[in-house]
Amino acid sequence: MGGYGSGKQYGASCVEDQLSIDARQWQREGILVAGTSFNASWMRRGKEVGNIGVKVEVGQLRLSYSWKKNDGQAESLDYPVELQTTPCHYGGMRYWFTCPAVGCGKRVAKLYLSEKYFACRHCNQLVYHSQRESTYVRAIRNAEKIRVKLDWQPCILNLPGDKPKGMHWKTYLRLMTECRDHANQALLGVNAKMGVLNSRVSALGECL
Repeated sequence: MGGYGSGKQYGASCVEDQLSIDARQWQREGILVAGTSFNASWMRRGKEVGNIGVKVEVGQLRLSYSWKKNDGQAESLDYPVELQTTPCHYGGMRYWFTCPAVGCGKRVAKLYLSEKYFACRHCNQLVYHSQRESTYVRAIRNAEKIRVKLDWQPCILNLPGDKPKGMHWKTYLRLMTECRDHANQALLGVNAKMGVLNSRVSALGECL
């Protein structure tokens, strides 16, 4: 794993910050075929932050890469990841990874490199960024998404805009209601947060 380091470098607790491999993507690319070998790499800000070798075998694939330990020494890793298949409704098969973590074996579409090995999200104890957001921040984000969809001016403090051309009135009214509810929830959260901050400032002033 050229140049990646210990796995904590990009915030190991969030899914979005980890290097990952996706069975669905590799299947779409037609490379999950026994006998196929390829390299997978990751880029961040125009710089390669990791690369691995992949060899597809019958019923499994092998991952090989170099892992930089905490003392700076590189360790070569080479281990198998079992593949599973399930039938699709309209024919064909869908591929899955089997989490290689000891005691897991869960069928998953993606594996993440949070520490030394690729494993599923649960074994790596990863969460999504959205799960770390406070309720009011999530409400702001949801309201802004709807404003973009409605082609309204950004910011929940702005007034609602007109119905986009071609959008059904039923859809428009539903989205407008959802946007309003998210905005109200966000403002309540912001007011509550400001109330806590003001109380702390007042308490600090009394101590000075």
